[in-house]
Amino acid sequence: MENGMCRLVATLPQLDERRCPDMFRCTDEVSYWLHENEERKQQIEALKETISELQEELRNHRHRIKVLELQAEERLHLNASLEQRFHELELHYAEATTLLHLQGTLILDLQIQHVRNCPIDCTSVYYNGVRRSGLYTVVPSLAGMPVEVYCDMDTDGGWTVIQRRFDGSLSFDRNWRDYRDGFGDLHSEFWLGNDHIHDLSTQGHYSLRIDLEDWSNKHKHALYQSFVEDEEHQYRLHVSGFSGTVQDSFGWYHDKQGFSTPDSGNICAEISHGGWWYNQCFYANLNGVYYRGGHYTPKGRGPLGPDGIVWHSWKDSDYYSLRKVSMMIRPRNFQSRSSP
Repeated sequence: MENGMCRLVATLPQLDERRCPDMFRCTDEVSYWLHENEERKQQIEALKETISELQEELRNHRHRIKVLELQAEERLHLNASLEQRFHELELHYAEATTLLHLQGTLILDLQIQHVRNCPIDCTSVYYNGVRRSGLYTVVPSLAGMPVEVYCDMDTDGGWTVIQRRFDGSLSFDRNWRDYRDGFGDLHSEFWLGNDHIHDLSTQGHYSLRIDLEDWSNKHKHALYQSFVEDEEHQYRLHVSGFSGTVQDSFGWYHDKQGFSTPDSGNICAEISHGGWWYNQCFYANLNGVYYRGGHYTPKGRGPLGPDGIVWHSWKDSDYYSLRKVSMMIRPRNFQSRSSP
């Protein structure tokens, strides 16, 4: 120590010459651990990057969850609003149903009062003082629905016409629906419709009048007691009590027969090209093909056989077609009255 100062002296240790080769081994180990350390650093960096990506993904998931929670909350509010609206609509529906029921009851009462004052057939029209033939609206008592009909007030009055042929202007080769609902022009040739015929003929005891005319202007008629069943029973015909100026070709053979049309699978209807109460097949066929001149030869396609407007006893033949025919009904207890 000089001048109060300390002096430090570093002395390197003297290495033994035989230890020198170990320096290489130490250097290799250091290099190895440096390399390992570098790889660990890279792995750590990769892990940091992975962690960062996972954190970002986690944030995204949290954001989505938040959005879904908000959407779920909105849906809850929407559902609550819809439930409230549905409840309000239910109340309105109940109120509307009640009002419609009341309105329907009032309308029905008015209809019943109106129907009671409406004629149920052409005889009712006749009893109301009408003496002119033409179109009138009637309301059959069982159906309760108005139907337009042609009333014949000239043949002793009060007849509801259900069929008329006189010039061949209308084809009667029709399907089941047409015959059920009716077709043609009430001023001209027509079929009133099996539903209407049923509704009219079953509201009391009715007579059926059939008028026939040939090409020589010779006229005859037939009278029956008659009614027609409903569609469920194929509009089965019931006729009895024949009288008239022509020999019967209808009642004795066609009574209790169901109605058939060409599309209903009945071969007689197919051959005859019309709708009728066929047996096997007919002695009367007033809805057949209109042939001019009387005697005819079938001209239709498919199975050929007699298909004209036939009343067999007229000429004792199925091959003579009449010029004019009509069918009409009225109550059996009809009483003619003088005009008011």
